Amino acid sequence: MELKDFSHYLITAEQNNKLSEAVSEPWSDIPSCKDAANEELNSLHKQLADLQQRFFVDRRKKFLIVLQGMDTSGKNGTIRHVFRGVNPQGVHVSSFDKPTSHELAHDYLWRVHRRTPRDGEIMIFDRSHYEDVLAVRVNELKPESVWRKRYRHINDFEQLLVDEDTLILKLFLHIDRETQRERLQNRLDTPMKNWKFDPSDLVARGNWNQYQSAYEAVFEETARPHAPWYLIPSNKKWARNLLVARLVVAYLDDLQLSYPKVDFDPTAIEIE
Repeated sequence: MELKDFSHYLITAEQNNKLSEAVSEPWSDIPSCKDAANEELNSLHKQLADLQQRFFVDRRKKFLIVLQGMDTSGKNGTIRHVFRGVNPQGVHVSSFDKPTSHELAHDYLWRVHRRTPRDGEIMIFDRSHYEDVLAVRVNELKPESVWRKRYRHINDFEQLLVDEDTLILKLFLHIDRETQRERLQNRLDTPMKNWKFDPSDLVARGNWNQYQSAYEAVFEETARPHAPWYLIPSNKKWARNLLVARLVVAYLDDLQLSYPKVDFDPTAIEIE
C-alpha cells in the first residue's frame, strides 16, 4: 500500500477531528476476520524487518513515531505486536511518565529532545511531549497562558526535527468509553493483569470529555503536512495492529531504500 491510500485516516480540519463523531471500530478496508488480519500482519512483519534493516544501514533519515491515546487504547500492545521481529539495534522505545524533579528543573521539551532518534533509528514515543498540552491542561497543572503557547513550541520543535531529516508519524489510538470500561474491568478481573490497573486511571476516565476536547485542540493546532496525525480505530486490537503496521511499512517503503553501494568489487576478493 502507498501513503496516499491512508489519506482517509488523516486528521485534518475537514475530517476525523471530532472524536465524538469518529468511528473507533475497524473501517471497511480492514479485514472483518481476525485470522485474516493476523495473516496479513505476519506478512507485514517480514516487510518491516527488511525495510527497517535497510533504513538502519542507509542512515539518511531518522524516524519518530508518536503514540497517543486514552488509557487502555493499547500503546504498549501496538509496539509489541507491530514491531515483532525487527532488529532491536535499530528500534527503540521511550516512555514519558510523570516528569522527575530533575526533568522539571529544565524546560518541558528538554527530556523529549534528548530521546529523539539518531540517523537510521526508529524511535517510538509511548506518550510524548503532547502530555504537556493534554494532562497539563486537563489537570490544571499550568494556567492556560502557559500551556496554550506550547502548541507553537511543539510545531516549531517538530519542524526542527523534520528540517534535520526526521520523519514524523503521529498516531491517535481511538477507543470509545465503553471499550475502555471493559478493558479496565478486565484488568481487575484477571489476576495476572492486576498490576496494569492504576487507580489514577479512574481519575482520567472521569475527565473523559475534557480529554476529548484537549485532543481535538491538539489536532487543530498541530496537525501539519510535515508532522501529520492519523486516527487509528482501536476498539479491536487486531485491527489496530494491522493498520499501524500498514502505515509504518508504507512510510518506510516510500523512501525507496536500498543497500549502499560499496567502492570495491566483491567478486575480485578471495578469502583464504
